[in-house]
Amino acid sequence: MMKGTTVFYTSVVILAFLVVIGVIAPDTVEQITTDMQAFISTSFGWYYLILVTIITIVCLLLLISPVGRIRLGGQDDRPEFSRPTWISMLFSAGMGIGLVFWGTAEPISHYAVSSPTGQEGTEQGITDAMRFTFFHWGIHAWAIYGIIGLVLAYFTFRHGERGLISVTLKPLLGDRMDGPLGNIVDILSVLATVVGVATTLGFGAVQINGGLSFLFDIPVNIFIQFLIITIVTVLFMISAWTGLSKGIKILSNTNMFLAGILLIILFTVGPTVFILDIFTHSIGTYIHNLPAMSFRLAPFDEDIRGWIDSWTIFYWAWWIAWSPFVGIFIARVSKGRSIREFVFAVLFVPSIVGFFWFSTFGGTAIMTEHKGIAEISTLAAEESLFGVFAQFPLGFLASIVALILIGTFFITSADSGTFVLGMMTTNGSQSPGKSIKLTWGVMLSATSLVLLYSGGLQALENTMIVAALPFSIIMALMTLSFLKALSTDAKTLGIGRIKKKKPKKAYR
Repeated sequence: MMKGTTVFYTSVVILAFLVVIGVIAPDTVEQITTDMQAFISTSFGWYYLILVTIITIVCLLLLISPVGRIRLGGQDDRPEFSRPTWISMLFSAGMGIGLVFWGTAEPISHYAVSSPTGQEGTEQGITDAMRFTFFHWGIHAWAIYGIIGLVLAYFTFRHGERGLISVTLKPLLGDRMDGPLGNIVDILSVLATVVGVATTLGFGAVQINGGLSFLFDIPVNIFIQFLIITIVTVLFMISAWTGLSKGIKILSNTNMFLAGILLIILFTVGPTVFILDIFTHSIGTYIHNLPAMSFRLAPFDEDIRGWIDSWTIFYWAWWIAWSPFVGIFIARVSKGRSIREFVFAVLFVPSIVGFFWFSTFGGTAIMTEHKGIAEISTLAAEESLFGVFAQFPLGFLASIVALILIGTFFITSADSGTFVLGMMTTNGSQSPGKSIKLTWGVMLSATSLVLLYSGGLQALENTMIVAALPFSIIMALMTLSFLKALSTDAKTLGIGRIKKKKPKKAYR
């Protein structure tokens, strides 16, 4: 049986303490996280925007750099998984439940409830709603995941290091990463990962509850959400027990199949031409406005600044907090890929799929309300998807498929989370023990339930922003460390050097 490490026991004790406090004093936990969230969003919003934009630029430069042909492993290594399965796995782990939860809820909120530009209910408001949704779920988000995954895969498979966050800092901080300082880095990474995954599981539980309420009048409360999380916990533990190559692979392919069915149903019965139009138009406005949106803080407009704190800063914090989990997972399944293939696939393939998803679901929700067919914006966020389906043929069937999809995404995220946390707390083992994974499964479920009990969705969002701040510093150091190591390796391999041309022979 594989034994836990100092990182494992310390992290479990800290989280168990926080869970107990959350049960005993939920109001206190909610107040503390709310105050901390407000302080961080107001004081460090600029930092989040600059950091995430710089990371995005680094990824884009790697895409066109000569070092892009370096493989994540030996130059003769080849990928373990086929490209479709690989993309399905990283997509399921990276966006999963969040994409289903916010697919209709975010665009309709931007259009009808609180516009990023103050243009609620107008045609311009539709354009603004879609471009900011694309912004939040586009290449910036995937660059955060991508840089963590790339750095970890590079050091693990190219340099033969353990699959830990701490070892990636060795080019900067040396052997100190093998001692207490390295343990602190890994513990912070574990805590950020637990909060990130637990938040996502909370969203999933709330949306399943919302769907059951909309379809069958089942009440929305913490007891029902407790039952949902308990049932799903049992299911993802069974999946975790089967191992990475079986459980997660099967679930990832199932997720993509069900998501494809759901997408095809609504695309077919919904406003098809409008979906294609808004998809095309929104990509153009997204690209055109990307630099301005990347640094937008509205220091002279409190209302718009509040919107940015609630949406953009929240999303950047969410992606950062989730990045150790997603990064380690996609690193684990990306051995043998070149840096260029990795960056291209991670940044652009899920982004384009996500853009079409939001155009289909969000665009349909907006058009439904804009034409006065139904007021989707009056529904709770977790019910908006089902409210859209109710307006079209096959709506009930689509809602059932959606519930199943949320459940399989839920299981995949939790299953992947237990695997990643197992790696992080067993010295980077590529095959963590089952008892370790099951322990993390219980901790993830308990943390998710406590956050919901302490204040629902708002508590989830608050805790996410708080947990992301310390790890963002680690992420910045990881990027610098990676670039330093990559520069050294490129020189050794002779990549990027300008070859001197031999002088031509003179002929008389």
